[in-house]
Amino acid sequence: MKLLLLLMLLSPALLWGQTGTLSGAVHDARHSAVPFASVAVVGTNLGAVADAAGRFQLLKVPAGALRLHLSAVGYAPAEHDAVLADGQTLSLQLTLAAAPAALSEVVVTGVSRVTEIRRSPVPIATLSRREISLNANTNVIDAAVRGIPGLSAVTTGPNVSKPFIRGLGYNRVLTLYNGLRQEGQQWGDEHGVEIDGYDTERVEVVKGPASLLYGSDAVAGVVNLLPGLPSGPEGRLGGDALTEFQSNNGLLGHSLGLNYQKNGFQTSFRASHRLAHDYRNHVDGLVYNTGFRELTLTGMAGVVKPWGSSHWYLTLYDNQQEIPDGSRDSLSRRFTRQVAESALDDIKNRPLASRDELRAYAIGPLHQRIQHYRVFTKTQVELGRGQLNLLLGVQQNRRREFNHPTAPVQAGLALDLTTYTYDVRYHLPAWQGLEMSVGSNGMAQVNRHQDATDFPIPDYNLLDAGSFLLLKKPLGKLEISGGVRYDTRLVKWDDFYVATDPRTGFGAAAGPQVAGAALQFPSFRRRYQGLSASLGASYVATEQLTLRANLARGYRAPNIPEIGSNGLDPGAHIVYLGNRNFQPEFSWQQDVGVLWHQPTLDASVEVFHNYVQNFIYQARLLDAAGQPVVIVPGNTTYQFQQAAARLYGIEASLNVRPAALPWLALTSNVALVNGQNEDAKLVENPDNAARFLPLIPPLRARFEVRATLPTRPGRLTGTYFRASLDGSARQNRFYALDNTETATPGYALLGLGAGTTFRTRAGREAVQLFLQVDNVLDVAYQAHLNRLKYFEYYQASPNGRPGIFNPGRNVSAKVVVPF
Repeated sequence: MKLLLLLMLLSPALLWGQTGTLSGAVHDARHSAVPFASVAVVGTNLGAVADAAGRFQLLKVPAGALRLHLSAVGYAPAEHDAVLADGQTLSLQLTLAAAPAALSEVVVTGVSRVTEIRRSPVPIATLSRREISLNANTNVIDAAVRGIPGLSAVTTGPNVSKPFIRGLGYNRVLTLYNGLRQEGQQWGDEHGVEIDGYDTERVEVVKGPASLLYGSDAVAGVVNLLPGLPSGPEGRLGGDALTEFQSNNGLLGHSLGLNYQKNGFQTSFRASHRLAHDYRNHVDGLVYNTGFRELTLTGMAGVVKPWGSSHWYLTLYDNQQEIPDGSRDSLSRRFTRQVAESALDDIKNRPLASRDELRAYAIGPLHQRIQHYRVFTKTQVELGRGQLNLLLGVQQNRRREFNHPTAPVQAGLALDLTTYTYDVRYHLPAWQGLEMSVGSNGMAQVNRHQDATDFPIPDYNLLDAGSFLLLKKPLGKLEISGGVRYDTRLVKWDDFYVATDPRTGFGAAAGPQVAGAALQFPSFRRRYQGLSASLGASYVATEQLTLRANLARGYRAPNIPEIGSNGLDPGAHIVYLGNRNFQPEFSWQQDVGVLWHQPTLDASVEVFHNYVQNFIYQARLLDAAGQPVVIVPGNTTYQFQQAAARLYGIEASLNVRPAALPWLALTSNVALVNGQNEDAKLVENPDNAARFLPLIPPLRARFEVRATLPTRPGRLTGTYFRASLDGSARQNRFYALDNTETATPGYALLGLGAGTTFRTRAGREAVQLFLQVDNVLDVAYQAHLNRLKYFEYYQASPNGRPGIFNPGRNVSAKVVVPF
């Protein structure tokens, strides 16, 4: 048996089975074609996307009884049973009913097995590739934030967005690429997500503790970015070419995707390139040093057989991102650039950045370069009535931050982080309706400084492992699920010395024997451990009404900066100080949800409460006189703190598609989270400055009206017009201690969009066109989670508007040519 299992994992192409072909078309209740509908065989990795005329084809489908899952934007998902004989070509006519949302949609993130969204006790939200394409985005996280309530992002310029879920972020939100945890120094404020947004077919977000399945770092939730699998005709090369332009920062984006499948073999490749100059708003003009240049290559090869599937992925990501610091002339408010080092750098008398520099696509001398390499394999094997899933991966993140204007090739920060990841799960055969899954996952990390001058964290080694048990049992309309998990993490590093390099005058790593060497990071070794648990239930009271509730205990070990920081992060312009005595965070979160689903209306209300023990946050370091401590001139100093915290809030959505106007869709959602500090000493502060937690988003709401013209004979299909309004209320509940944060005014942003698909005379999709105008009225605003809001060197601004504002009006055009 062991030999047989080994052969199935390592030589899947040797195994064959009886197969046939499925083809047909997808229509709605009025017998009109449903373009771009997804057709998937439940329990396998087989699937296809219909063309503009609703036609699809699936080859090499295992013979026997099948269940097909159908879905499309604007339609309620459905399932269809079929029986396929060996060698048979079976033609099907499938039907979808119009619906404004998809609460019956199936997901894989945050659940043990494929599960309907409404049957999951843990709140899960999804976003399709088409919805991503409708918007103008500079990164995939921004796209997800627009479409998923409760998800927000801390931003540093237009291309650095860190996901926050219900007020929690950084290492509390686990970002996955197709199930592989993304490890790339995500603790930094200016560190984005190293994933190609053009390659993302679907986004799944778990809102709430998911550490039961994924371990530490998923205590707030999970963002899983899923690429697509080949879905074109058998034996024919397919793919798409994309080009995009955005007016605000002159963004030029290009992407080419290729895919091929035959006899169960699948392969795909995508190359994407984007570049942009500095972005603009009417308060600041062009914001100096906010341009970027990004290249991504993604390849996949795999097999799909009746026994299961195995896929191998290789990705290469290279991003050059300019580093803004916000320095400017005090009277004209024009941006200035740094040309000198340390004491010779007079921030208030720097030279002005020229107009040519502001509009140039060339990357400036002060920038960061991130190279991320990833290779991993995902294998799924059917073992009798059970199923084994295996994921193995290795990735390396190379980060260089160049912050020396007199030595532009000398990196201030140079880190190489290598991560080895495993995830193995076995889904046991169902027994009297009881589904049981067991598994283990973890990682090993090695982080090393290279030729650098600044050392904010030590060189470290990390070992992380956890095991879990999940159970799910349907009891009529009631479905109960839960589980338990144990995690352990070992963190260690050796003594790390720093000395001044006499050749350059900059700091450098040194041995203890070097004259003048200082011990910046004393050796450290500690093991963290914790227990996670979850118990939840969903109750389908009627075909329309679903009730669900969940109680979860989450666990998170402190990350390296929180326990080991002792130096300048040049990209953030902050000196961080850690605390070696921190304890793990443990959270207790309760979720209660009510979901209503019918063909013309979807509505949901989710209420949550989260109490976090040993919550870790940043606060400015003050001296005995209450004045800010300055360790490196021109940079602020923060020290990590630990206290109890409480977060609670509500999310609601309403989606309407009037039966009398089936071409019209009205969508709306609102999200509110309140984060309070439970540290008695801070709460007793006379001015209540520390009552609230930092980085809590304000009340946010989004409304959209979309009209999609009915599909008719002709060259155009899928034509739509849309108008949206994104609003943020004033944020008065902020972390005011030491002026860390300030109140943020509310704002409302109007967006307009339109698009269509051109098709050939034969009915094949030829060109997709998307047009979008964001911030139509060119509103000057600062998002509360925009870090550039606090990039200000003067006590007062001549125009009364300190800090840097978000981008102004942006007109975008995107063209996709499938083939």
